[in-house]
Order: sequence, then structure tokens, then C-alpha cells
Amino acid sequence: MFEHTRAFSGFSVDDIPAARRFYGDTLGLRVSEKNGMLTLHIAGDRDTLVYPKRDHAPATFTILNFPVADIDSAVDELAARGVRFERYAGMEMDEKGVWRGGGPYIAWFKDPAGNVLSVLQQD
Repeated sequence: MFEHTRAFSGFSVDDIPAARRFYGDTLGLRVSEKNGMLTLHIAGDRDTLVYPKRDHAPATFTILNFPVADIDSAVDELAARGVRFERYAGMEMDEKGVWRGGGPYIAWFKDPAGNVLSVLQQD
């Protein structure tokens, strides 16, 4: 039924202008706005919808992962842009906030609405 449908993902925020600044300016994504919603134009033609929700509750899981070739450079650049990295109990993270235990190196951070995002190093 949906084998030829171009499905897309979306998530809510509580402040569209703040989200536009964060995703466009801080993260450097191409962002467009229509009907009070944002579209994040992600490489590989993977658009993601960001919509306002009055009673928004931040996702408690990672909603968007950004693969990078060099996590240290990505974390340094994001930190220079004001991004703060999360630290989770029971997970040993280095001084930059990168988890380097079994699996890809990964660092989590939040958007202005509190949704969890990550950068992860892919070999």
C-alpha cells in the first residue's frame, strides 16, 4: 500500500521561531517555513517536519541523529556555537560529552524545545 509513498518524519516544538534559529543558524540546516510549520531539508532528500504544539512535551528519546566523519570536530564546532551536550547517569562520557563505549561514538544534545538530538561518528 505505501511502497511508493514518500513518507517523512516529524516532531513537535513549543516555539517555531526558536526552532528555526536553532536548526537553521546553529546547526546550519536549510529550513523553510509554510503554514506555521518548518521543514528541515536534510541531505539525501530526507525532509523532516517540525510543527508547533501548544502542550508540547519534549521527546525522551533521540528524535534525530546526525552522522559525522569526525565526532570530535563536530562536537567542538557545535560547542563553539553554544550547544551544550547531555550527560546521562550510568554512561561514561569524556570531557566533551562523547560516549565512546561499544558502538559508534555519540554525543547527545537538545533543541530549544528539549527534544534530544545526537551526532554520531560513522566509519
